[in-house]
Amino acid sequence: MPILVTGTAGFIGFHTARRLLARGETVVGLDVVNDYYDPRLKEARLALLKQDPGFTEARLDVADRDGVLALFEQHRFATVIHLAAQAGVRYSVENPFAYVDSNLVGFVNVLEACKRAGTGHLVYASTSSVFGANAAMPFHESQSTAHQMSLYAATKKANEVMAHSYAHLFGLPCTGLRFFTVYGPWGRPDMALFKWAKAILAGEPIDVYNNGEMSRDFTYVDDIVEGIVRIADVPATPDPAWDPAAPAVGTSGIAPYRLYNIGRGEPQALMDYLRTLEDALGRKADIRFRPMQPGDVAATWADTGALEAATGYRPQVGIDVGVRRFVEWYREYYGV
Repeated sequence: MPILVTGTAGFIGFHTARRLLARGETVVGLDVVNDYYDPRLKEARLALLKQDPGFTEARLDVADRDGVLALFEQHRFATVIHLAAQAGVRYSVENPFAYVDSNLVGFVNVLEACKRAGTGHLVYASTSSVFGANAAMPFHESQSTAHQMSLYAATKKANEVMAHSYAHLFGLPCTGLRFFTVYGPWGRPDMALFKWAKAILAGEPIDVYNNGEMSRDFTYVDDIVEGIVRIADVPATPDPAWDPAAPAVGTSGIAPYRLYNIGRGEPQALMDYLRTLEDALGRKADIRFRPMQPGDVAATWADTGALEAATGYRPQVGIDVGVRRFVEWYREYYGV
């Protein structure tokens, strides 16, 4: 029975599909291939996936209710890994409706399709951004996520709440993964590492926000994918220790529902990340320091103990290795 992976033209979805195909799974990959960033990069990812006979493309928008329901009627997916979404904190300030269509309408379409198909496990992407104004680090799944800083984060928080309702009402096992700053080969051009590499190699200045006084739990994409694939094999179940008088946030006693942080668990200063990139490129950056951008946060740091306990997941790749691998890919792909 095929596994559905949504967002397979995207960065994490592409790598997830490749990992599943490598272990012999049959994968249906759903993606609309929009122009949020260069569609040629998305098409190149898909071209690689389509070389594997176990991969079938479904070029479809998750916001297309009839199309999504028809796809599930055709395949009756037992496992769904839902990674399609409109990403980006800063872009959500400029184009809020894209986030409503993809992250809210699209998500309820997937939930409803899973319910009707009797899907055995829905794994979906959330984000570290849901922690918002919470500054108590490292972030743990049980902490408050009540104060969102961007519409993007708010839509992902809504996904977590919507998933719990379907898990409770219909017994649909739902697992949400809060990603922490993913980077690596085939990455997104709107992310800092990609933008910086492009500018530095072109001899152009780069923007560094909050005057460089930021840190992130940078997580290499292969480590993220390993966590996704492992948790997909462990359907969520109700938590017998859950107390309705003091309800924990990351689990539920009334539904097969879980939330997990998925990151490296080791925050790095943004300027150290940049210096690692400079070393890998063999060039220095011309830095323009900028103020903090609307909706952004100064720091992230994941407590990944819950995911490790559930799956044995433990990240392996530090930024020294991960950034070098990105640069090697970038130089080869763009012929720089």
